Amino acid sequence: MKVFRVKVKPASRQQLFRREDDGSLTVHLKSPPIDGKANQELIQVLANAFSVSKSSIRIKSGASAKNKWVEIDTDG
Repeated sequence: MKVFRVKVKPASRQQLFRREDDGSLTVHLKSPPIDGKANQELIQVLANAFSVSKSSIRIKSGASAKNKWVEIDTDG
C-alpha cells in the first residue's frame, strides 16, 4: 500500500501523468471538476499508470481540492 500526494489540474487540454522529484504526482485531467468527473478520471489514470484495478485506489483526503492524498494498493 502506497500513499501519494497528488496535485490535480482539471480541465486541461490533454491528459498527463508526471512523478515529481519529491515523490509526489502531478496529473493533468481533461475532465472538469464538476460532479466528481475529475476524480473519476484521476482514479482511471492512476489505475492505468500503476497497473492496478480502479478499486485499488482511494482518495484519502482532498476529494474536492486540487491537492489530494491518494492511497494505492499495489499488492492486489
